[in-house]
Amino acid sequence: MPLYSTSEASPRTKQVRQLDRVIIRFAGDSGDGMQLTGDRFTQESAAFGNDLVTLPNFPAEIRAPQGTIPGVSSFQVHFADHDILTAGDSPDVLVAMNPAALKANLSDLAKGAAIIVDTHDFTGRNLTKAGYATSPLDDGSLDEYDLHRVDLTGMTVEAVKEFGLSRKDAARAKNMFALGLLSWMYGRPTENTVEFLSRKFAKVPDIRDANITAFKMGWNFGETTETFIVQYEVKPAAMAPGTYRNITGNLALAYGLVAASVQSGLPIFLGSYPITPASDILHELSKHKGFGITTFQAEDEIAGVGAAIGASFAGQLGVTTTSGPGVALKGEAIGLAVMTELPLLVVNVQRGGPSTGLPTKTEQSDLLQAMFGRNGEAPVPIVAPQSPGDCFNAALEAVRIAVTYRTPVMLLSDGYLANGSEPWQVPDVAELPVIEPNFATGPNSTSTAADGTTTEVFLPYKRDEATLARPWAIPGTAGLEHRIGGLEKGAEHGNISYDPANHDLMVRTRQAKIDRIADSLPPLEVDDPSGAAKVLVLGWGSTYGPIGAGVRRVRKAGYNVAQTHLRHLNPFPKDLGDILARYDKVLVPEMNLGQLSMLLRAKYLVDAIGYNQVRGLPLKAAELAEAISELVRSAEGKCLP
Repeated sequence: MPLYSTSEASPRTKQVRQLDRVIIRFAGDSGDGMQLTGDRFTQESAAFGNDLVTLPNFPAEIRAPQGTIPGVSSFQVHFADHDILTAGDSPDVLVAMNPAALKANLSDLAKGAAIIVDTHDFTGRNLTKAGYATSPLDDGSLDEYDLHRVDLTGMTVEAVKEFGLSRKDAARAKNMFALGLLSWMYGRPTENTVEFLSRKFAKVPDIRDANITAFKMGWNFGETTETFIVQYEVKPAAMAPGTYRNITGNLALAYGLVAASVQSGLPIFLGSYPITPASDILHELSKHKGFGITTFQAEDEIAGVGAAIGASFAGQLGVTTTSGPGVALKGEAIGLAVMTELPLLVVNVQRGGPSTGLPTKTEQSDLLQAMFGRNGEAPVPIVAPQSPGDCFNAALEAVRIAVTYRTPVMLLSDGYLANGSEPWQVPDVAELPVIEPNFATGPNSTSTAADGTTTEVFLPYKRDEATLARPWAIPGTAGLEHRIGGLEKGAEHGNISYDPANHDLMVRTRQAKIDRIADSLPPLEVDDPSGAAKVLVLGWGSTYGPIGAGVRRVRKAGYNVAQTHLRHLNPFPKDLGDILARYDKVLVPEMNLGQLSMLLRAKYLVDAIGYNQVRGLPLKAAELAEAISELVRSAEGKCLP
């Protein structure tokens, strides 16, 4: 049967309805292939030209108990014909492959949302495992939703029986049947998925053909069945001219590191220990040896950062990737990089904590750890991307700071950015910033002997006047013999020093060097169209999307509100204090209990108002919009409705 067939036997003419955006969530057991299904639908939508944002959500267990709520895996994709900023608050369509998937996600749906249920797994045993006393398909509890009962598994097994697979293997193709059905419903291009399946299962022809057949049968089922009489159209979004691809935050960050290597001329050495949700960066960078990238999967977190520091000492760019628990283990070594003043990039893809916490859920609770999580006065610059695609630019910026100022830099991503995706415009390589290592090549001072004779010498801690950075000398360079280490060094000469005045000077100098970074930062962009706003919403990291979407809602309701977002959290931009002073109230949404708010209060004496949630999920734009509106009404002296 051809993929795009039409059927004269269909008793009704299919309707086509125009939509400007749709939010779909695929949910099932962790073995049902929901992440693959969602990713393929995302790729189809990206190829079609929609703007999109995704939210994968999966259990921490490698194989949670089948059919139970803790084992539910889901993938949400929000696609539109216009610019969007979040994966959406509430799905318009839920595809539930079993009772547990339905129960785990039903509370997120608005009344009237469409639910497509695989009826095959709604057995008494599975209902009991999900906590249902009776089947929700029969007890009237779903009457307020647009419920579609479809035996996805049964139809899939029947469609692929010609390939001689076991029933278990045949049933595993049901996710492709569901993908085909949803692809028909929303007019998604299908060629890329067929090509993907052909490549993925090239070595197992029966599995390949079964999945392709299930995908095509799902599409044709939508075309011919009376169950679905409406096909929806979401037109491509208007985007600036350029080449685009769909990209996750971890992939963008890896590409940013490759670009930084090229733009600086420095080979990158990644010393890393696998940890969720940062491991994909290690996996991706291991593919790029052709760009001079060396990856080392260390035996533990401490070994990973130690090897990276050693690489930086040898004249490469040392990088280590981890999450919050790993940063805790790396703390002493990061302090060593502060003391030795070597470039080092520490990537922290934040997750729910403390301890093991929520390994697969997002959070941004490591800001204070990044600021202060080392012994002694050990200041470290902090850079935070705002979207999956922005992880590329943030990586370049973090490397610029590390190399220019000879310092470890903390890059704070999070699970939402790491696993989520969006269309990313591939940059013009010619427009990427050049990063100059400026290695020391010879003596940088003279020494005068008692008899008046002078000798050229190398001082490893002599400062650059503009940046206060010390010289970076590759070991083995003739005439540049020097020593560095964890013990305090004398100013300029680098010999070990226990002198109190010298220690005070070096501590203040290292802090002044980090403060000097602010001189190289561009002015903050403040989005305040009316110029009359009394409330500023200030965020950092992945709250950019929910804040932007919330601000749009508030402005659409007729309120004035300003927005700005921080990429640099240490040091803060030089104009931040002046910007904060222009507004009567400052709202700071965070996925923590108020860490940026605490820093702003301490530094600027501003009464920062926190909007804080730690649910392991991104902030919801609608709820945030309510909080913004209430604060705006309060600032303008208006009564609440």
